[in-house]
Amino acid sequence: MNQQRQPGIKKLIWIGFILPLAVLACSITVPTSQLNKAISTPLAVVITAVPAQPQAPAVVPTLPKVVQPQSVVDEQSLLIALYKQVNPAVVNITIYTPQQGEELPLGQGSGFVYDQSGNIATDAHVVHGADQIEVSFWDGSIEQAKLVGEDLNSDLAIIKVEKLPPGSHPLPLGNLDNVQVGQTVVAIGNPFGLEGTLTRGIVSAVGRTIPALTPFSIPQAVQTDAPINPGNSGGPLLNLDGEVIGINAQIETSNDSRANSGVGFAIPVSILQRVLPELAQNGHYDWAWLGVRGTNLTPTIAAAMQLPIERGAYITSIIEDGPASKTELRGSNDNQMENGRLVPVGGDVVTAINGSPINSFDDLLIYVALQTSPGQQINLTVNRDGKMLEIPLTLEARPANLQTDVTIPIIPTPPSP
Repeated sequence: MNQQRQPGIKKLIWIGFILPLAVLACSITVPTSQLNKAISTPLAVVITAVPAQPQAPAVVPTLPKVVQPQSVVDEQSLLIALYKQVNPAVVNITIYTPQQGEELPLGQGSGFVYDQSGNIATDAHVVHGADQIEVSFWDGSIEQAKLVGEDLNSDLAIIKVEKLPPGSHPLPLGNLDNVQVGQTVVAIGNPFGLEGTLTRGIVSAVGRTIPALTPFSIPQAVQTDAPINPGNSGGPLLNLDGEVIGINAQIETSNDSRANSGVGFAIPVSILQRVLPELAQNGHYDWAWLGVRGTNLTPTIAAAMQLPIERGAYITSIIEDGPASKTELRGSNDNQMENGRLVPVGGDVVTAINGSPINSFDDLLIYVALQTSPGQQINLTVNRDGKMLEIPLTLEARPANLQTDVTIPIIPTPPSP
């Protein structure tokens, strides 16, 4: 099925399939034949009264050979070998729910073998709410799976089958620190139910923030132009070493189109490394949270508040009963016109956590998400009215339910026959 959302100013479609939350290549140069064309020059006829001198043989120029670049040959061979290596680990997932008195297929998605125990990683929105889960492997075998654990905050899930077919093996996880904009990546999955499809592209950006299936956000997402479509959700985004650098989750589209527009997002491996082991072992993952809303400190906000700093995480509001509400941390308390703009004023600006610089609200989210745990005490360095303060705060686990105006449209996408 397909899920649409509005992240920022554009609409995001979840690729894959959930219930009740619905789902959300480049070309290789063709070798050119070698060209070695000889160009001949006719001899001139000379009439003279003296014996003619012998003429030098005509020079026959030769055009350079046009050959296929070695890099193209190497990449083609690499992609072929990579597919043979990785595809046996990628699976097709079909979910079933009761309808009109029988179990009917509701949607499809992708996943990959996480460990030898039969655990398979995928997106939470692929399997959420499923009554039955069926996994199809590369060799055509089909196994029933059970849900081991899911985390809607990161849109990740682990399902498990009793046995893996011969040849199926876990995929190694990569390192987000080594992911660079411009590097070649591939996605393998089941777009529109077409099993074992490989698409190729590049990393278009790193460090994106995308919406979760909750009011919270997913930081450090990997943006790619590798074509991913409904059904790719839960499948791996891989580097050319065959390492997973993300799990494909969303695409950005325009209007009501479900087609890929070259802007896709994968949940980053940094989050996979934290969440998947906990889901496999305990069935859940607890995220720490501050209990604040905010934005980046902008020059306009800084000017309106006459702050001596230009960067930081500006706190716009404190969530009731959240961890921050039990401290002296302050949110915005007024609005003010500055350069013709109405901006929030009066809030604290977080510039560091435990001594680590915070230059944006995303920095704040990333630090709390990836460097802390519930129950941990942190120290916030805050600029308030131009003065620096140190505010201790004890983190708590994210609440299961949080009042929000976020809505998730349901757009069902049936599986392919």
